[in-house]
Amino acid sequence: MNQPDDELARKIVRHLDYSADHLDQLTRERLLDARKVALSNYKERPEPMWRLAWAGHAGTRQSEHRAFSARYLIAGAALIAALIGIAYWQNAPGPASELAEIDAGLLSDDLPINAYLDKGFDSWLKRSLR
Repeated sequence: MNQPDDELARKIVRHLDYSADHLDQLTRERLLDARKVALSNYKERPEPMWRLAWAGHAGTRQSEHRAFSARYLIAGAALIAALIGIAYWQNAPGPASELAEIDAGLLSDDLPINAYLDKGFDSWLKRSLR
């Protein structure tokens, strides 16, 4: 806070203290009773802790954080489905893999590529297989 804000805050505190000091006894008792009721109804809620489960208090259970809540199960199932989909997509046979197999067969064979392109090669191949 800068200097004018500090002065304003001091003036407000001074006025509130003066007003609280000059309350009549009945109002003070009513305020005290209301404060006691409010404090008796107050239940302290634990603050959610954003940390890894195994970092720190791994053995303690948190009442608000359950390991198998629905949102964690849904997120885990979506992650597993995505990984399965990616693995299937990577290994799915397609035209590229078929062409790669044909190319590998041609390159690993003893015959030159021109023999496969020759028009009479099919007839020679059929005669030699008989």
